[in-house]
Amino acid sequence: MNPERLVHRGVLALAFAGLLAGAVFAQDPTPEQQDVQQDKKDIKQDKKDLAKERADRNADQRDINHDKRDLAKDRADRNADQRDINHDKKDLTKDRADRNADQRDINHDKRDLAKDRADRNADQSDINRDKNKLARDDAKYGVNSSQAQADRKDLRQDRADRNKDQRDINRDKGDLAKDRADRSADQRDINHDKVDLAKDRADRNADQRDINHDKKDLAKDRKDRNKDQKDINKDKKDLHKDRKDLRRDRKGH
Repeated sequence: MNPERLVHRGVLALAFAGLLAGAVFAQDPTPEQQDVQQDKKDIKQDKKDLAKERADRNADQRDINHDKRDLAKDRADRNADQRDINHDKKDLTKDRADRNADQRDINHDKRDLAKDRADRNADQSDINRDKNKLARDDAKYGVNSSQAQADRKDLRQDRADRNKDQRDINRDKGDLAKDRADRSADQRDINHDKVDLAKDRADRNADQRDINHDKKDLAKDRKDRNKDQKDINKDKKDLHKDRKDLRRDRKGH
């Protein structure tokens, strides 16, 4: 047989054996190769887990920041409502004091009016009596008699007193009408203050409920963020361990 042909056949046989060995190796990897492949899969999975946990942690941190802003805003609203409540209380106290003062003025005006009317009526009685006395003295003593002159003087004085009392009555009526108007205005202010106070209290209570809700959300989000951070730390440890295993398995291989 030709020596060249024998060499050629030997080379082909070696090549074929190498292909068979490679196929066998590809189909049936060694335990060391399997460990390396598993380590690579573990590292890949660790990276995915780590990325997901970081995304969750960042989302939780954004929620925490949002909760803090909401909490700060709700606290500011609650404090503003409390200031409005305090202001409403002061207004209400002042308006009640004004209303009560006006009522006292009304009561005083009524007493003055009653007194001035009694004085006016008494003066009118004196006038009527003076008129009768003057008529009698004119008839008895004459128009120019001292008695008649004295009666005319009394009549003029009583008429002046009556007119003064009537002016006092008119002034008392004006004061009474004004004080009643002031009292009514103060009562309207009181009613308005009560409405404002009730609304501000309702707003304050709603803000407080929002604050309580924000605190719960903040606590929950912080808990989630902390849990995610723990998971991140664990994933880092797992990744570090799997990379260490990979280096060891490669060296063993």
